[in-house]
Amino acid sequence: MPSKSSQIAIAVLAIFSAATYAAELNEIRSTLGDQQSVAVTIYNNNLALVKDQRKVKLNSGLNSLALRDVSAQMRPETALLRSLSHSGSLNTLEQDFDFDLLTPQKLLEKYVGKTVSIIKTNPATGLETTEQATVLSANNGTVLKIGNRIETGLPANTSRIVYGDVPENLRDRPTLVTKLNSKTSAEQMVELSYLTGGLGWKADYVAELNAKEDSLDLSGWVTLTNTSGATYSNAKLQLVAGNVNLINSNVHTKQIAYGATDALGASPAPMKAESLFEYHLYTLDHPTTIAENQTKQVALLSAFGIPARKELVLRGASHYYSSSYSNLGQKLKVSTFIEFDNKEASKLGIPIPKGVIRAYKKDNLENAQFIGEDNIEHVAKNETVRFKAGESFDVTATKKQTDFKFLQNPVDQSNRVKTRTYESAYEVVLKNAKKERISITVEEPIPGDWQMLFLSHPNQKASSNTAVWKIEIPAEGKTTLSYRVQVKY
Repeated sequence: MPSKSSQIAIAVLAIFSAATYAAELNEIRSTLGDQQSVAVTIYNNNLALVKDQRKVKLNSGLNSLALRDVSAQMRPETALLRSLSHSGSLNTLEQDFDFDLLTPQKLLEKYVGKTVSIIKTNPATGLETTEQATVLSANNGTVLKIGNRIETGLPANTSRIVYGDVPENLRDRPTLVTKLNSKTSAEQMVELSYLTGGLGWKADYVAELNAKEDSLDLSGWVTLTNTSGATYSNAKLQLVAGNVNLINSNVHTKQIAYGATDALGASPAPMKAESLFEYHLYTLDHPTTIAENQTKQVALLSAFGIPARKELVLRGASHYYSSSYSNLGQKLKVSTFIEFDNKEASKLGIPIPKGVIRAYKKDNLENAQFIGEDNIEHVAKNETVRFKAGESFDVTATKKQTDFKFLQNPVDQSNRVKTRTYESAYEVVLKNAKKERISITVEEPIPGDWQMLFLSHPNQKASSNTAVWKIEIPAEGKTTLSYRVQVKY
């Protein structure tokens, strides 16, 4: 016969098991109808922080709280539940994330090895007959055992399966089931915070050049994409620009957090910007709804009359400075770049998130025409925004090597050449078919240790391996750039 202490232990265990069973039996369900507010902070890399505040009525002691309509791509290991109205009153014991949603196929899979009812309808008489069947398989088709026979599939429109109940781990909406102890029996305001995938944003910009191409109007839009499996109604929206470090994580996992305690969770008007750690935070000044499987746009910024600069650039290559070549290109394309300063003096001076910028210019009929697009990276305040619009139609170049020499170098005691020296000359003919005078930038990446021996036009040494010329070309005319350079490797 068990000792008295053993009997007490068994009794306590029985009481706890009964309480656990009762809590699971009387699950408290919270839906979007209980939601008081929701805040969503979206990051650049398909990640968002959700803070969902709801009113729930909890019992004193053990509770099983099912929070429905959470994100289907929740990272459950990040979920934290706390009471806002009764601080420190909740003690979380377990959390189960049920993302296996109710569908006919899922229901059939959950009933493998169990009994269902098969109702068949006689197409001639309309009479129905019912048979009991055991589901043997639901993989690539249905296999049933009915009496002493095995059947596969169901005749279309004449048979249906009737299930006794829905398995408790199969839900119609993504649900976080939390087993917790509450110190009070009262209606509480609770907040569930968690990280989730399936929410992303990107920035798009429209730049419209004026007629003189010396200023532009800029508008920025944020495109939100929600494939998280949940809707966020009247959400407080914030966006974080910057690269947040993440480790690989399997989102669709079931987590049990034993012993977790109540803790802190971590034109339309343009968005307000502020610094956040080493990133930038943008806040929408009004609530917005981000519906499930929806893409929407909100205004990010707008500025008018920003001073701008257009630059025509011909860039060469480094390979032809150590070998002999003839023609290096006929009618070479000249790239067109547009740039402006992100400064308060230029009517901007705000952090600009990375995105795609699209440029337009009005034609003679005042219709805005698309002239090119490019990607831009994050641009901090007081930095320069520069993007490629395309290639010039009327400005071309012809380049050739007019001379090449390999100069003998002294050798060391092993008869090995210490350095190699090359001397080469080039001619670049720049043509302008426009009716106005233009300026073009010629950039030549020159390898090794180099020096110019002859120049038809003055140049700048922009960096250790780049020579730059600013060349003026008359209207409907041409200019020839000639230079000789010595290169040592």
